[in-house]
Amino acid sequence: METERPAPAESNRQRIIASATRLLAEEGREAVSTRAVSAAAGVQAPTIYRLFGDKQGLLDAVAAHGFASHVDEKAALETTGDPVEDLRRGWDFNTEFGLANPALYTLMYAQPSPGTPSTAATAALEILGAHIHRIAEAGRLRIDEARATHLVHAVGGGTTLALIATPEDDRDLSVSRLAREAVISAITTEAPVSPPPGPAAAAVALHALLPRTGALTAGERALLTELLDRISATPDETG
Repeated sequence: METERPAPAESNRQRIIASATRLLAEEGREAVSTRAVSAAAGVQAPTIYRLFGDKQGLLDAVAAHGFASHVDEKAALETTGDPVEDLRRGWDFNTEFGLANPALYTLMYAQPSPGTPSTAATAALEILGAHIHRIAEAGRLRIDEARATHLVHAVGGGTTLALIATPEDDRDLSVSRLAREAVISAITTEAPVSPPPGPAAAAVALHALLPRTGALTAGERALLTELLDRISATPDETG
């Protein structure tokens, strides 16, 4: 039985993205021109404009393709059963991916227009948010989920971009490990066995678990959510 061949437009799209990705890796972002890509892919330039709109549309497609590949590889990582340790491993994997694919990583995460993150960066933030949610469910998140997600994303991505910008012979990978541990220390507590989590961490955990209960009315759920948000925004006192 013959396998169904992709439609010509989809075949052209795949070939164009592959050619653009190769040019990006070998020669950098400036080499990814419509003329160079069309020549490498064996298509006419109007085909690129028809499929992607313009050069930025093509770059966005390359970034989305690279991100999808990155997610597939990351999904293959085995979980440890400890969501904080999994976050640590995910951080390291992200750094390794960025250093192995500097031009692609920069395209995916270094967006020059303020306030308009790339599609890949937005998708990465959503996936990271789901991981942070698992830490909250385990009762180990010190601050609210949104702030924890944005902090990990900002520091992890910024650290990787800084390492990419550093000449390879001068790179100090311990900077990434130090940044990782500083962020983990800032957003997580020790395993909630002894001592138990403080009010803020407990509020974050309960907030994460609320969807699992049907015991509250809509009004009660809204009120409890507001109260938990207020508690989680107040740092736990130590000592």
